[in-house]
Amino acid sequence: MARIFCIANQKGGVGKTTTTVNLAAGLARIGKRVLVVDLDPQGNAKMGSGIDKRKLELSIYDVLLESATIAEATRRSDKAGYDVLGANRELAGAEVELVELDRRDRRLKAALAGVVSEYDFVLIDCPPSLSLLTLNGLCSAHGVIVPMQCEYFALEGLSDLVNTIKQVHANLNADLQIIGLLRVMYDPRITLQQQVSEQLKSHFGDKVFNTVIPRNVRLAEAPSYGVPGVVFDAHSKGAQAFIDFAHEMAQRIETM
Repeated sequence: MARIFCIANQKGGVGKTTTTVNLAAGLARIGKRVLVVDLDPQGNAKMGSGIDKRKLELSIYDVLLESATIAEATRRSDKAGYDVLGANRELAGAEVELVELDRRDRRLKAALAGVVSEYDFVLIDCPPSLSLLTLNGLCSAHGVIVPMQCEYFALEGLSDLVNTIKQVHANLNADLQIIGLLRVMYDPRITLQQQVSEQLKSHFGDKVFNTVIPRNVRLAEAPSYGVPGVVFDAHSKGAQAFIDFAHEMAQRIETM
């Protein structure tokens, strides 16, 4: 039975998609069956997994409107070793269409029910806003992984996200919890980042993952080649960190 996780942060540009595709590739490397769900209309998780958007006949848009199943819309990323339920620009219009439909916040959950036995992990790449798309992700998930930079404004955004998760937990999805905070784009030479990192650990304790993802050029270059950094340069510091994170994630789930 798959464990379903949202990779979410209401602040943009914090590495949600990079975290999603590299964690997926890292989990695939250690033998896990993984599905990546791209809930962002920009479709970056799909492109970062090597899926050609011009050949995407069915997408998450069709799944949410119940004109296709996940099995029909999923594509295999042969380079990265996991499956992808891709998104395209049509998804931006899905929010308007979903407003008038019943079960509008639980459509993804219903669709995932048909494939949970086929995967060990489902990773949902959420858009950087609290929208109906994000709500579908949160209502489907067992937990949330929060990638964040160790900067002051990131702390401000984190408090908003924690409140959102509490509200969804109380009203829509009692299973939802914060699995952990992942420090990304980390540069230990910057004193402020060290201070924020220590603040996170003192406030959230073991909710902060031990793994730290460093700021790494090879991770930034990988999307232009259509592969996760773990595949693009497995020996880079960034890729090694994500492989370590995949191991830590798998161990954490076993103890939940």
